[in-house]
Amino acid sequence: MAQDQPGSDKALRRSTILTTLGGIAAAFGAAACCALPILLASLGIGTAWLGGIAGFTGPHQALLMAASTILLAISAVFLWRMQSRAQQCGPDGNCAPPWVRIMLLIGLFIGALLLAAGHFYV
Repeated sequence: MAQDQPGSDKALRRSTILTTLGGIAAAFGAAACCALPILLASLGIGTAWLGGIAGFTGPHQALLMAASTILLAISAVFLWRMQSRAQQCGPDGNCAPPWVRIMLLIGLFIGALLLAAGHFYV
């Protein structure tokens, strides 16, 4: 089985997915102590399950917010590179499908919203 080359589309796609998921996870941890319980309770959704997560991530909120900001920024750059390659690739090329790029963009927005909520609801 061949290794992915560092500049290949497959490696870029994998890197973008991993940094987006890492950014979302860090933003979720940062928002779990204050923002998510308030927002979910205002929607009528129980938040008792967030107690364990908030107890673990609360003391590390600043670190999680910094990590989330860095990961989401790197993911945005990777997504921009992926979009640029897709425009050059053409219809017969081997580039990331549009649905992958759309899902990554939605993930970036979710991560940014969680990050903003974690920042403003402290």
